[in-house]
Amino acid sequence: MIGQQPTFLPEAYRTLSVEEMEARVREIRAQLGTKLFIPGHHYQKDEVIQFADSTGDSLQLAQVAASNKEAEHIVFCGVHFMAETADMLTTSEQKVYLPDMRAGCSMADMANIYETEQAWDILQQLFGDTIIPLTYVNSTAAIKAFTGKHGGACVTSSNAKKMVEWAFTQKERLLFLPDQHLGRNTAFDLGVSLERMAVWNPHTNELEANCPVEDVKVILWKGHCSVHEGFTVKHIENLRATRPTMRIIVHPECSREVVAASDDNGSTKYIIDTINAAPAGSEWAIGTEMNLVKRIIAEHPDKTIISLNENMCPCLTMNRIDLPHLLWTLERIVNGEEGNIITVDEETAVLARLSLQRMLDRA
Repeated sequence: MIGQQPTFLPEAYRTLSVEEMEARVREIRAQLGTKLFIPGHHYQKDEVIQFADSTGDSLQLAQVAASNKEAEHIVFCGVHFMAETADMLTTSEQKVYLPDMRAGCSMADMANIYETEQAWDILQQLFGDTIIPLTYVNSTAAIKAFTGKHGGACVTSSNAKKMVEWAFTQKERLLFLPDQHLGRNTAFDLGVSLERMAVWNPHTNELEANCPVEDVKVILWKGHCSVHEGFTVKHIENLRATRPTMRIIVHPECSREVVAASDDNGSTKYIIDTINAAPAGSEWAIGTEMNLVKRIIAEHPDKTIISLNENMCPCLTMNRIDLPHLLWTLERIVNGEEGNIITVDEETAVLARLSLQRMLDRA
């Protein structure tokens, strides 16, 4: 049924019915048993999530995969950087697969290692040895390794405040990669004024600052999540005017203006936990990825829940992982074919794990 090492999904899978594909996935799962582990990110489609052995955010899933020593095949239903992290945290005997190799992350791609190293050299000339780099886990293995090499660490949206506080005990300034919004929102909440935050523009190799250079405290990489930039202050203003009793909760990857205008903000886990704990009859508008919002709505029929932007599309790269690609990957595994395997070279992995460990040591 499957050709030799096809780059894209073979046409044969497009002719199968949903029922046929689901039946075959169940059959393979039963056949492989504990040798197979399928982590599924919160933003995945329901057609994929139904087969996930564990659901969660990227780091959580990588850690769960690492703790599963029985699984020989880890089919990561997420995006590329997530599978990279899973590969770095699992053993060399375990293989990590990404069902569609085109499933990347536009935010992670906004900070590549070549631009980052070039920026670092310029910033060292400007500020000397006064900067520590932090990277959001939504970044490539190479960027995680860069922060590991230069004394920095990873952060998640859940522990960003704790890690930024730690960073300021190490150096006078920090470089935050690759999401400027999470960096700005976190630093602001910790008392750093917006005027003391500058933006590094990798396209012009310039520092965009509104204060004297020597007063810069936080350097934000000019990157963002295309999904969370889809929520605007205008959406909030419209909602306040039409549904004033509805509470608004957003992810801190949203802009500073949107976070400031909302009632609450926090990580994906925080949003899920907040809605779970909310009383029946409460009303919520959620500013995060649409697949997750739809799932939350379905799980809470006793509450009124909408997306802050009801015209929002799901994360397009995350949606590349679908039922046909999942089945294709599983069939390649049982047929003994190599393909869609994610590997990180050991030199990069060692430094990236150092960055991750610095964060985990402060969890």
